[in-house]
Amino acid sequence: MVSQAVVATGTLLALNQLWYANYPKSDFHFVNDNAEWLQMDKVGHVFSSYQLGSFSAQMLHWSGASKKNQLIYGAGLGFAFLTAVEVMDGYSAEWGASLGDVVANATGTGLYVSQELLWDEQRILPKFSFHTSPYAQYRPAVLGKSLSEQIIKDYNGQTYWLSINLHSFAKNSKIPKWLNVALGYGAKGMITGNSVTLAPDATFNPQRYRQFYFSLDVDLTKIKTNSHFLKTVFSVFNTVKIPAPTIEFSHLNGIKYHLIYF
Repeated sequence: MVSQAVVATGTLLALNQLWYANYPKSDFHFVNDNAEWLQMDKVGHVFSSYQLGSFSAQMLHWSGASKKNQLIYGAGLGFAFLTAVEVMDGYSAEWGASLGDVVANATGTGLYVSQELLWDEQRILPKFSFHTSPYAQYRPAVLGKSLSEQIIKDYNGQTYWLSINLHSFAKNSKIPKWLNVALGYGAKGMITGNSVTLAPDATFNPQRYRQFYFSLDVDLTKIKTNSHFLKTVFSVFNTVKIPAPTIEFSHLNGIKYHLIYF
């Protein structure tokens, strides 16, 4: 627990020096950005908080910590870390603290903790997938110039999923233990945070729309192996939705079928 706190504190100090130090400070203030980016940023906060908490709780489990400490100090680390980032945002003139982000962070932490308390296992996993979009080229300073930047910045290419393990809800069935179904959310047409603001460096303002997905997935941690290395690899990559046949629903395109979607 001490080592995790030290790493988290060091990361926040480094973030402050590398990022926030380059922008002017202000009195602490809030901003209401709940209507921006079709809430893709908020879903991203849910995902990040869950994954940070899950990783920290697993680390404490491996160290022999009690279940109570795993949930309080492990799962809570994601919420605490991301809330600390919100505080730094609040003192930056460039941004501002967002209550919507804080609620999203709490939701991600709550998703992990509630499943542990209810089922003593994670049956519903937040996952992530990404494909490049045609929109980043119109505003690379905000949506990313390189692939590595676009994965983080371009909400048009991101999809967030809730991957549900079927066997865990029907333990006496013959359903493969690794088989999941996944419900996804994405959005397109976003050059700016909202449809009203026009970006000075964008040449057009496309129609914005939400996308919902239904697909198959795999819970890699349910694949049997005696290899500790493979278990670690499976655990890390289990944060990513595997490419699979997918049905897309949107008001712009109606129902669309993808042989493989990522």
